[in-house]
Amino acid sequence: MPTLPPCSYVPQPYTGPTPDEILAMRQAHVNPGIFHYYKKPLTIVEGKGQWLFDETGRRYLDGFGGIVTVSVGHCHPHVNAAANAQNALIQHTTTIYLNPNIALYARDLAAKMPGDLKVVYFVNSGSEANDLALLMARAYTGNYDVVALRNAYHGGSQSTMGLTSHHTWKYNVPGGFGVHHALMPDSYRGPFVGDPDAATKYADDIQNLIQFGTSGRIAAFFAESIQGVGGTIVFPDGYLKKAYAHARAAGGLCVADEVQAGFGRTGTHYWGFETQGVIPDIVTMAKGIGNGCPLAAVVTTPEIAKTLAARIHFNTYGGNPVCTAMGRAVLEVIDQEGLQANSLARGAQLKAGFAKLAEKHTLIGDIRGLGLMLGVELVKDRTTKEPATAECLAVFEKCRELGLLIGKGGLKGNTLRIKPPMCITEADADFLLAVLDEALAGV
Repeated sequence: MPTLPPCSYVPQPYTGPTPDEILAMRQAHVNPGIFHYYKKPLTIVEGKGQWLFDETGRRYLDGFGGIVTVSVGHCHPHVNAAANAQNALIQHTTTIYLNPNIALYARDLAAKMPGDLKVVYFVNSGSEANDLALLMARAYTGNYDVVALRNAYHGGSQSTMGLTSHHTWKYNVPGGFGVHHALMPDSYRGPFVGDPDAATKYADDIQNLIQFGTSGRIAAFFAESIQGVGGTIVFPDGYLKKAYAHARAAGGLCVADEVQAGFGRTGTHYWGFETQGVIPDIVTMAKGIGNGCPLAAVVTTPEIAKTLAARIHFNTYGGNPVCTAMGRAVLEVIDQEGLQANSLARGAQLKAGFAKLAEKHTLIGDIRGLGLMLGVELVKDRTTKEPATAECLAVFEKCRELGLLIGKGGLKGNTLRIKPPMCITEADADFLLAVLDEALAGV
């Protein structure tokens, strides 16, 4: 059995309800739509850095970062200190009064953005951010139709559910009016696999969709820089540049969803869209922006931002002093601790390790991702590429048993999602690979 790397941190004794009691209370009082992982639900009561602890004090390596949300490590002392200091002063004012935190953080976040992306609107979640981006695009352009991608996930609100393109995340209720989904630019399963001109051909489907499915004028083109929930789909090089050209030719704004790929996680760049050599008109971000606090943002140009001033627009909690203090601290930690560079190094280590595992385990069909946003797709047969859904679940459960917590995704649930906090070490990555080796061998 692989051995966890040493850790000097000692968790506090847990004295709360038992897992059975917690589960019973959830079943009685929490909406059943709130699901949990694992056949036997796991109780997590404490976290430190890349480590999570259950109620018994058992330690796990967090290979999923709270669904790609814990960017700089659980309970990072600098982020905690920022939150604690602000909590001692004032927790909530709303933006009807001046407070330094929102202004300082907006300035520092805008400094991380390329081009004229310099105006920030703070909200509380990725769904809210994409909802607001959709409103801004429609209001600014005067157009209604929107193009998104198949296999996309942009949120679970009424409007963002329309942008999302998995039936598993969409309720059978009216919604998604004006949203059209273009071909997913998939280099493993798509119609242009192995085609050197795949980027152009996938992007041309956007032009085709605009010509045959809309009035010829659109409000926006939405795309995650790397599709996350859909199984870590990395677009062919040059795809977004061509896709953006088609969207802009039809009057649309280009919206980059950086909810999962942003803040240095790709390793080579601070923002995922930069790996494609483009500058969007609007960028949405959440998850890793606050290391776990409810914080998200929409960043755009001054010209587009003015659109919201035409009416009254307000977000009660958006930009509150505590969350913006934490967000600013996250930016500082990423820079001070070199976490973007660490994402690049650890990501390269993991991808090389996955490639070696693929030589031993034919269950591995594809390895993809950038930095510490990685996916390993499992298939029953490498020729037919039949999804190995049951086998993926078995590997997922075995990893938990061995002390590693990861995610899984893709429409068929056959892709392992490996997206840990960006502070993981070389020894942690070795442990992760050893666990996956043993888990794959047991299937």
